[in-house]
Amino acid sequence: MPCLNEAETVGICIAKAKDFLFRSGVDGEVLLADNGSTDGSQAIACELGVRVVNVPERGYGSALIAGIQEAAGTFVIMGDADDSYDFSDLGAYVEALRGGADLVMGDRFAGGIAPGAMPPLHRYIGNPVLSFIGRLFFHSTIRDFHCGLRGFRRSSILDLNLQSTGMEFASEMVVKATLSDLVISEVPTTLRPDGRSRDPHLRTWRDGWRHLRFLMLYSPRWLFLYPGIALMIISFSVGMAVELTTVHVFSAVLGVDTLVIASAGLIIGLQSVLFAVFTKIYGVNEGFLPPNTRLDRVNRWVTLETGIVVGAGLALLGVIGLVVAIVHWSDAQFGRLNTVSALHIVVPSATLLAIGFQVTLASLFVSILEIGGRRTASKPISTPDDRSLPTASA
Repeated sequence: MPCLNEAETVGICIAKAKDFLFRSGVDGEVLLADNGSTDGSQAIACELGVRVVNVPERGYGSALIAGIQEAAGTFVIMGDADDSYDFSDLGAYVEALRGGADLVMGDRFAGGIAPGAMPPLHRYIGNPVLSFIGRLFFHSTIRDFHCGLRGFRRSSILDLNLQSTGMEFASEMVVKATLSDLVISEVPTTLRPDGRSRDPHLRTWRDGWRHLRFLMLYSPRWLFLYPGIALMIISFSVGMAVELTTVHVFSAVLGVDTLVIASAGLIIGLQSVLFAVFTKIYGVNEGFLPPNTRLDRVNRWVTLETGIVVGAGLALLGVIGLVVAIVHWSDAQFGRLNTVSALHIVVPSATLLAIGFQVTLASLFVSILEIGGRRTASKPISTPDDRSLPTASA
């Protein structure tokens, strides 16, 4: 149980957890990961015979990471110490874990949300939207990404090397478990109003943004690749249309100014795609993201030499175009030119030159990222993965 000033409810939660362990015959312990409480929460836990782990680094994720590392059980069930979840009814979690699941998520939308337990903004917009984004970005089947009551095999979660210190820890666990192909299941969970007289620690906009930011940063495809490809396609199509013919949009005529904007869009789009490649390679090498077979295949075919040849070829086409423009200028005795006709040559040529250099430099940078090959990120020491043991921590 992560805890920060939960003196009003921590005793109730501990009593319910102990009651469940006794009734179910599970060999387990109750562990409190205290995040600097000043209201006597630690003393209450100690009086009830609970092991307390003091976590000096503030944050929901910090408390949970420390608690998971200190837990002695093969299985761990985590839940808030505010009495919003019923620790006396954890049978479905233990059953799913014993059945082979690595992560068991609670589903509050299936189990029921009592009146007043969740603000309408969270219930109807925040949680559903963020959970949808998580399912879309990572092909997850989890319906409730942010349920605070969940169980897991300790060794499997330690192997994920979770690092988020704030509320986004909840998303990181689900995302990394999904990307690592862990066995994940959901069980209905009831959420009730917590028993505290003070406001919750959760801050709607700050923590919502932290969850969204994490989901975007862990999905280079949606953050960089897909927007970059879309921008490139649109910019190239518009630029070619303006270059080859007169384009009318209602009463407006698209000219060289549109061509310049399309050129900028094409360059920006390519840069976004390249950032997706950089991010993916770096994430895999550092252990933040799992290995990607498609990326491996691309790397085998698209080598440093291939990138340099393609980049040099594009840059050469740009130089040829600029030479043509200079010749055209010389025909006018290097005097004033028709701006429109000149830009129809100069803009595409300059664009090809810029793209050529982008591709060449990107090939060199990718080669630098891949020096030393992929290396596995350091992981906390975990207990042996004995799937036959019924031991649990709550």
